[in-house]
Order: sequence, then C-alpha cells, then structure tokens
Amino acid sequence: MTVYLNTSKPYENYKKLYRTKYFVDKSLIIEELNERIDTTQGYVCVTRPRRFGKSSIIDMLGAYYTKTIDSSDMFDTLEISKTEGYKENLNKYNVIKIDFSDLPDRAYSYDDYIDRIIRNIEYDLSLIYPHISFKETSSLSDKIYETKEKFIFIFDEWDFIFNRGLFEENHNDFLEFLRLLLKDKSYVALAYMTGILPIKKHSSGSALNMFEEFTFLKDRKFEEYFGFTEEEVKKLCSKNKEMNYEELERWYNGYMTATGIKIYNPRSVVLALSNNHCQSYWTNTGAMDEVLQYLKYNTLEVKDDVIKMVNGEEIEIEVDEEYRAGQGEPSTKEEIYSAMIVLGFLSYYDGLIKIPNNELMKDFKKSLSDESFGYVSQLVRNSKNVLKATVNQDSETIVNHLS
Repeated sequence: MTVYLNTSKPYENYKKLYRTKYFVDKSLIIEELNERIDTTQGYVCVTRPRRFGKSSIIDMLGAYYTKTIDSSDMFDTLEISKTEGYKENLNKYNVIKIDFSDLPDRAYSYDDYIDRIIRNIEYDLSLIYPHISFKETSSLSDKIYETKEKFIFIFDEWDFIFNRGLFEENHNDFLEFLRLLLKDKSYVALAYMTGILPIKKHSSGSALNMFEEFTFLKDRKFEEYFGFTEEEVKKLCSKNKEMNYEELERWYNGYMTATGIKIYNPRSVVLALSNNHCQSYWTNTGAMDEVLQYLKYNTLEVKDDVIKMVNGEEIEIEVDEEYRAGQGEPSTKEEIYSAMIVLGFLSYYDGLIKIPNNELMKDFKKSLSDESFGYVSQLVRNSKNVLKATVNQDSETIVNHLS
C-alpha cells in the first residue's frame, strides 16, 4: 500500500541526489518556505516545464520537514543550516506527500483514482494515531482535525490528470477535493505543490485561489531554485575537468527567468557532464508530440514564425496569460506559444520568444521535417532558403520551394 503520511521515500530519494557528483545545493528555498509556515502565505504553487528539478525540491522538502526521520546529517552541511529558523523547523512536522502521477493499476474512473488517495491517507492516520477512534463517516479533513496537530502538504505533479487529459469530466471535482482538504484549514502549516501547468481558473476566480502561483513567466521569488544558474553550471564544469563551459552553454543555454537570470535544464547538463558529451537528452524523456499538435491547430498563423525560429530568429509577441490546466486546446497564436513556453519548448523574455538552445533546435528540426507533418515539413526542410528569400522579398524562390 502507498504511504503518504510521514513516508521515508523523500529522504531516501534526496540522499541519493545528495551523494551524486554533480549535486547542486538548492536548500535555501527552505528559508523562503519557513517564513510562510502558519501564515496566510503558506500556500505555494510552483510550475515549471519537465526536467527542471521540481521533484528534487519535493524530495528535499519532505526530507527536511518530516518528523519521523532525523535528516540533520545532510542538512547540517547545506546552506539552509546557516539560516534563522533552520533547527526550529527541521524534522518537526507531519508531512503528507502525494505524487498525483502515481496511478493505481486499476484506475478506470476518477472515483478509483481519488478514493485510493483518500483511503491510503486515512489508513496512514489510523496507524500513526491508533489511540484515536476515527469515525468511518467522517470526511478526510475531519479526521485530520481530530489529530489536533499541524501538517505540511507536499504535492508533486498536481496537474497530472489535466496534463494527460484524464477524467476530463471530473477536473472540477479534483479542484474541489483539494479545496476541501486545504482551504481555511487550521491544520495546514504549509501547502506546497508543483507541476507543469498553472492552476485552472473558472468562474470569477479559482477553487484554489488561496495559492500564490510562481510560474515560469512570472516567478521572481523562487526563480533560481528551478534549473541550474550560469554560475552553478560553471562550478560543475570545474568539477568535471574535461567539459568546458562554452560547449555546455552552446548546447543548453537559452532559458531566462523573469528577472533575466540564465537557467539551464539540470537533467541535460548532468547527463552531458556524466557522459563527457553534449547531445540532445530531451528526446530520451519524451517526444515533442505536444509541439506538433499545437502547430497543427493553427498552421497558417504560425508557419512563418516556425521558419524564422528554426533559423535562430526571435519572434516578438506579448504573452500576458499563461496556458493553464483544463484550458482546452490552444486556438490562437498567443495561446499556442503560451502552451509551448509553459511546456519548455520555447523560451520567452522581454517580449521575445525563441527556440531556447541547440538541444531543442535539433528536436524541432527532426520532428517538424517528418513528412507526416505535411506543409510545415516542407517549410522546415527548405527553411534557410525560404527565410533568405522572404527577407529579400523573392517571391519566385519561395513559390519554387513550396510548390
């Protein structure tokens, strides 16, 4: 049975990361979160693309806060140990940690999915609090209240069913489940959740409007904790002694935070350093099907931009609202680009979008040149000549390439 309450898994996972050669200390995010404990700002939602270290932060928080493990052996060596409030909060809380991407073998319906989570938490409560006679008819939140203790909730991949298009008719039910569990509950010391997609908005607000959101485009608080900074990559290169920073920069640089900090995809950097070889590691963890679909929705609107971006051009466009969980398929150029930025396929800074780096550029060209993609594949295969002809207003060359 899956254990959600005070599980040792986050500690075990983070210990493995801590022991790796290319470990980067991101523990100071805990200082920011400690200041929010038992305040109205204790609801934090951080969203980032895949492979930007979200789950590593989740494991670190679980290892730090849970009261059933002494994790001082690790954290005493990290930057967080130098801050005020470090000892006060270290291993002091009940932690309910849920990975919402952990589907049961038989998740035929939303009820199967959510009932399993509820039953497992209730079972955990009965084991840890055997002296409490929980009423079978009580809600999950009522049972947590009965413990008369504080809890920290840590949710990974909160948006999983939205991102995968599962149980679409129950998306609002899921938001309601989270609202009833967390909102205005005195037992919540801190609620931290992460995923790819920002929180779904509906009606005049959100069922989860108690959360402060820190998204890829607008986060100015936690921006340096997700992804490796330029300085961190340089330090890792000095550990490696064989790979130079300039090569990693050429392959993997390209993302910028809201304040202009250069951010690298940690997974690709670590794999390149471990293998002493730069290549595209993106495709090893997932295809670019999302990009292909988004472009197909509105090919005529985005085709000229695609031609320019695969040749290293930047496109000027204002993206004010981010693509969100449950929003549906993007239908305008702005929505398509917003979705691609949220998923990490494009980078955005100061009103300009571009393909972030050589790693993504190779995947764009490979994916879009497939004959099954039709018209755009012709544009990509002939992109250099078409771009040059477009700039020179050479309509005859353009017609020849596309005929």
